[in-house]
Amino acid sequence: MKEQIMRKIFNGFIYIHILHHAKMKPFYGTWMIEELKEHGYNISPGTLYPMLKTMVEEGLLDKEEKNVNGKIRKYYKSTNDGEYLLKELQAKLKELIREVPIEN
Repeated sequence: MKEQIMRKIFNGFIYIHILHHAKMKPFYGTWMIEELKEHGYNISPGTLYPMLKTMVEEGLLDKEEKNVNGKIRKYYKSTNDGEYLLKELQAKLKELIREVPIEN
């Protein structure tokens, strides 16, 4: 049970992380996997790509395919709806941190 709850919370953090980077500049999936790994999230392509697909379908991300060295690479960037959701989530995170302070 504890692992299921932690997984749900971490998945939420991953969504926020994706929205943050999508606002900054377009990214591709392998880059995001490495970026998340630097922050302690070990996420497989089989987990990330369905997340990205869902976020595109929900209108939070735009997807653009580019030919890079003969291979098609999918780049993702934030939509206006994605940026709006990120702002809402950031506000909720700030509120939560004030309510539940992080102890050292």
